[in-house]
Amino acid sequence: MSNERSLDGKTILVTGGAGFIGSHFIRMTLRRHKETKVVNLDKLTYAGNLDNLRDVQDDPRYEFVLGDIRDKALIRSLFARVQGVVHFAAETHVDRSIYDAGEFILSNVHGTYTLLDALRAFPAVEFFVHISTDEVYGSRTGRAARESDPLQPSSPYAASKAAGDHLARAYHVTYGLPTIVLRPSNTFGPCQFPEKLIPFFLTNALEGKTIPVFGDGLNIRDWLYVEDHCRAVEAAVLKGRSGSVYNVGGGVELANIDVARRILDALEAPHELIQFVPDRPGHDRRYAMDSGLVRALGWEPETPFEEGLKRTVRWYASNRSWWRKVRTRSL
Repeated sequence: MSNERSLDGKTILVTGGAGFIGSHFIRMTLRRHKETKVVNLDKLTYAGNLDNLRDVQDDPRYEFVLGDIRDKALIRSLFARVQGVVHFAAETHVDRSIYDAGEFILSNVHGTYTLLDALRAFPAVEFFVHISTDEVYGSRTGRAARESDPLQPSSPYAASKAAGDHLARAYHVTYGLPTIVLRPSNTFGPCQFPEKLIPFFLTNALEGKTIPVFGDGLNIRDWLYVEDHCRAVEAAVLKGRSGSVYNVGGGVELANIDVARRILDALEAPHELIQFVPDRPGHDRRYAMDSGLVRALGWEPETPFEEGLKRTVRWYASNRSWWRKVRTRSL
């Protein structure tokens, strides 16, 4: 049996809410739950962008707090006035973690610890949803990963997220805290920072630049549209069982080279823009997950990949100033 919760009359804390998925989740929550307030805590690193939330910034149910999830005093002051937490804040880019894993350990491990430690002190917080990744399972050569499978991360990024998962479980087992872990597959959609695969390929193609594809391009990822991702988080908040882990897969396995070709076709751009480059270290060959447990909560993906890609292509083509601005800031 799963827990049944309501967000009516409650305030939830969203960490990393100015980022890609967090901002979509905040907008969805304010739209679908009229009696709910949202506090957005974000450090506004290169990937955090308040432009993502311009349409809700004046909503009296929304509050932005500039701060770091490692700030113990700040975190405790926020936990004292919320009834739930959705934890998106993280360093997420694999290539950056290969170059320097330090920030990934500080944010994804120590930051998650700081939040969980505060959870111990505030029993009025009814749920803590930790957003993880399918990458914690490592490369899959056979069946899709299940929640009970061992974690075998290949990159420093994936290892740091796996550490956060273990902490969330440990705090549930040891202290009885209401933690839930979600492991979503590769998510895409509007407002995603253009270092990630789909927006990177898209923005390069829009400028007539080459699209660099690692290795032979046959690395396979399972793709999930951002709105479906957010609805899965909502399902976990409303119905998820404390102490549980839920895989959230889009059910669309595609090789990277196929994604590149579909983007170029959508833009009517030549396939000659594809350029194969040396593979990155520890590059997992395939991700795949069994999402049966989250489907049992009543969730399923609603946006076909082609429709999601069409919306994404349209958004990036119409918002060049947005991605040029954030890309310049990152550099």
